[in-house]
Amino acid sequence: MHMPSGSLASWHPAGPGESRGPCPMLNTLANHGFLPREGRNFTLPVVKHALATSLNISADISELLYNFALTTNPGPNAMTWGLDTLGNHNVLEHDASLSRSDKFLTDDAVSFNATVYNQTRAYWTGDLISIQMAANARLGRMIDSVKYNPRFALSELAAAFSAGEGAGYMLVFGNKTEKTARRDLVDCFFVSERLPTELDWTTPNEVISLADLFGFSDDIYAATSYDTLETKAAVMRRNGMAGRVF
Repeated sequence: MHMPSGSLASWHPAGPGESRGPCPMLNTLANHGFLPREGRNFTLPVVKHALATSLNISADISELLYNFALTTNPGPNAMTWGLDTLGNHNVLEHDASLSRSDKFLTDDAVSFNATVYNQTRAYWTGDLISIQMAANARLGRMIDSVKYNPRFALSELAAAFSAGEGAGYMLVFGNKTEKTARRDLVDCFFVSERLPTELDWTTPNEVISLADLFGFSDDIYAATSYDTLETKAAVMRRNGMAGRVF
């Protein structure tokens, strides 16, 4: 099977006819050619190879991502998905994104939104992003969405992806032991959808495992402080949620 021959040096943004979606990391890997640049018809072997070679992400994370993303392809018996299918709401595309507007509030919930992202990065108050800062940014975006989006909703799956997104940038651009991430690397990634090699980032030496992802996600959940409890209660009533979702 042919695998895309991407590299850290071979970045360019999407060209005419090439699809991109709501997930900045998958867009980034397509921009570097680790995933097919056209952004369509991803198979499991292609996804596993792309995440392993570019980010040193374990096969079990790739399989988990692939299987959830597959649910966004409406085709019968689908075995592939692409950046063009990920815009289906409340899976990978979800309300309270760190870098995208809510679908109810815009005709384009898949493209980078500078206003939304500036809300997110305002919570990163140091050169190193801590777990607490990541949790604050996630909750801040939820509170903003609750305020302005009368149809705000997060499925349990989307909420888990929301925590996983924070865990992801902390692991890829940070120090697994110290549990911090360099803000300049994270900024470059979100804004440009590229791997920040010009800032001396390199592929992590240690494999990023499913246990790492779940552990950092749990840390973000644990660091989430609900000072405005009525906000949480209102969201949960609207969605019939249990507390663990948040």
